[in-house]
Amino acid sequence: MVELDKVREIFSNLKREIKKVIVGQEMVVDLILSALLIRGHVLLEGVPGTAKTLTVKTLAQIIGAGFRRIQMTPDLMPSDVIGTNMFDAKTSTFHVQKGPIFSDLVLVDEINRAPAKTQSALLECMEERQVTIEGNQLQLSPIFMVLATQNPLEYEGTYPLPEAQLDRFIFKILISYPEPAEENQVLEKFEAGFRSDQLQSAGLSIIANVEIIQNYQAALKEIKTKPQIIEYITAISRATRNSNDLQVGGGVRASIGLFLASKALALIDGRNYVSPDDVKQIVFPVLRHRIILKPEAEIEGITPDECLKSILAQVKVPR
Repeated sequence: MVELDKVREIFSNLKREIKKVIVGQEMVVDLILSALLIRGHVLLEGVPGTAKTLTVKTLAQIIGAGFRRIQMTPDLMPSDVIGTNMFDAKTSTFHVQKGPIFSDLVLVDEINRAPAKTQSALLECMEERQVTIEGNQLQLSPIFMVLATQNPLEYEGTYPLPEAQLDRFIFKILISYPEPAEENQVLEKFEAGFRSDQLQSAGLSIIANVEIIQNYQAALKEIKTKPQIIEYITAISRATRNSNDLQVGGGVRASIGLFLASKALALIDGRNYVSPDDVKQIVFPVLRHRIILKPEAEIEGITPDECLKSILAQVKVPR
């Protein structure tokens, strides 16, 4: 039986350490921590300079996890990501040269700059948590997590992710510019000597480790979801399939994402039950990349988030 007060304290301390480096972005941090608990992957979309990479590096440091960064480019090959068989001339044998995907937290930077062949190399990694290199199946880290970024401003020379791959991400998080007061705090940090390329000087403490994270992942089953909350989740997903503005609604994987992510938010908050507010809080990041607007809705300027907001207003909230 997990001690809920202890869980809340651990995650409160994790957030405190992240705040030593990252200003604002509380919801982004909550979602990334939730994804870590449910062994999900995250797609981060935002303009350059919004601390996407820094957030992931900071998280890896405070949980004592391994971190690797893969910069996607048009000429990147699948073997550059997962690894390949190498011939050793001294022993006249082949051995597996593991790629950067073999880490705990893997940042895939500008994922839409890699061609489809390289993007598809991530599918097995993200779904099966294993890599197959010339018939050899190699297991990935028990807390393996992909955090991919993409820039919404530039589309020239990019390869949009297909729906099948987008569905592998539990969340699509939109990161916007900071508020004026937050931007002032960022500059004040730099005035005090902080530099993002010198993270070791930020005074971060290791709050948890891989074993603790695994224990909390297993503790999710102790978080109870009442039947009316389950019905609320399925009602939201089904409403997206019947919306007049949507060509494609959320599938069963979307319902599972809402179910698991709401449990994670409850656990982080130190509760053993899921509330309707937990569900409403994660509807947008879970569903915005899983729905497809009808062309006429796009012409009218309707966004996925606006459509989801309208759907939420129509679905009855359980008491």
